[in-house]
Amino acid sequence: MTAPHPRFRRALAVPLGMTMATALAFLPNATATAADVPGTVNGVTGTVNDVLASATTADATALSYVVNVRPGQGPSGQVKKAIADAGGTIVTSYDQIGVIVVHSSNPDFAKTIRKVRGVESAGNTRNAPLPAQSTTDMGTPKVLSAKEVASAQAADGEDPLEPLQWDLPAIKADKAHEKSLGSSKVTVAVIDTGVDDTHPDIAPNFDRAASVNCVTGKPDTADGAWRPSASESPHGTHVAGEIAAAKNGVGMTGVAPGVKVAGIKVSTTAGYFYTEAVVCGFMWAATHGVDVTNNSYYTDPWYFNCKNDPDQKALVDAVARASRYAEKKGAVNVAAAGNENYDFAADEITDPVSPNDATPVERTVDPSECVDIPTQLPGVVTVAATGAKGIKSSFSNYGLGIVDIAAPGGDSTSYQKPEPPATSGLILGTLPGGKWGYMAGTSMASPHVAAVAALIKSTHPYAPPAVVKALLYAEADGTPCTDPYDIDSDGKIDAVCEGSKNRNGFYGWGMADALDAVTK
Repeated sequence: MTAPHPRFRRALAVPLGMTMATALAFLPNATATAADVPGTVNGVTGTVNDVLASATTADATALSYVVNVRPGQGPSGQVKKAIADAGGTIVTSYDQIGVIVVHSSNPDFAKTIRKVRGVESAGNTRNAPLPAQSTTDMGTPKVLSAKEVASAQAADGEDPLEPLQWDLPAIKADKAHEKSLGSSKVTVAVIDTGVDDTHPDIAPNFDRAASVNCVTGKPDTADGAWRPSASESPHGTHVAGEIAAAKNGVGMTGVAPGVKVAGIKVSTTAGYFYTEAVVCGFMWAATHGVDVTNNSYYTDPWYFNCKNDPDQKALVDAVARASRYAEKKGAVNVAAAGNENYDFAADEITDPVSPNDATPVERTVDPSECVDIPTQLPGVVTVAATGAKGIKSSFSNYGLGIVDIAAPGGDSTSYQKPEPPATSGLILGTLPGGKWGYMAGTSMASPHVAAVAALIKSTHPYAPPAVVKALLYAEADGTPCTDPYDIDSDGKIDAVCEGSKNRNGFYGWGMADALDAVTK
């Protein structure tokens, strides 16, 4: 199936106290109306044109590559020499998984290096040249005013904005909090656009030791390097608050307000999540005691990476190795399903947006051979989104055997209106600068599941990832197919769900259950 029109990654942010028609703001570099809500996408993007303006001549032609060799040994002298001879410079090497990050201005670098003995796959991670280290004005969302925050009416024991969080009772998180808030010995890493750890709802639970900037593919541990700049997307900060906003009498409450949250920044200033950064993010999580990773993005520039293309195959290999290594070291990897209303179980899908950092070329792909990474990688928990009425969000991707579980990601309020006192059908979260606001997407569903996984890990501290995932699925509330699915009530079927009550294409094993996570 084809998306209604080409869509690049963007996040939807909506200020509290304003109507849908006037309050929508895509981030960054885009605007929207209420009618656009169903098409919001799970990551964030912009244009690289501005950030390239001050690039040097050398940078203007250099690309980044991953070169995959046999894991465990590191690159051989022969491979190192071949990289240098082909005009490449090694940025870093993840010897445990055999992934080498290389920069080169040689347009034939990948083709040349694939012929070298010991190289299993190699490919360029991007089509746009490496950007200069500069920023662009991407805009910021309108947010809840101080007066609006002060006027919120909460019951005893609730944080002030909790009445607006319809998503908490939707997964029984409110009841779970009466039993447990989660363990401070459990850390969820938000692999995303960066996290503002100075936010009053995030600071009490922030894990600085597990936080890092991985944008270049090499860890930058400078203090605060994990934070988004003022011109960058608030996406990661919003996700972090959904997971672990402290129950501290301030603002909102996270699904697991007693666990720790870390920020692993992997997106460029323009909002791209490139392979070398994603690999670095998983490897950092693997080696810094992270129990759960949240991945609310797809790896740019390809929405689907086809294994019969040597460049795209190398990207799949690299990210698969890294995510698998993180799980081997104890992390449960959770990812957003995406927001194009695609059926991942279909025989074919039309992808009109790839590559999204150059001129896109529409192509028809087989989603069993061309995969969305990390979402469709083995072992990754794939999360679909639901709205305030508990049915599939209008935009959420789906697919029998692909979607594992569902959780609140929000939807247009006109489609799925919450019960009072909540007013918006979107998801409330933290925003940089000590603010709060609404966003929607499978980006918001995934952190709900990551948080429930953290509660399970809190309840069963010695459970390995396979057991945590088994409990996550077993404890989910079976949700039957929505049939017929006509979300906008126009008389036309918008998606077809296949499967049974206990496992189907819309909801996987069912709706995540936070109460069972802390009691079973």
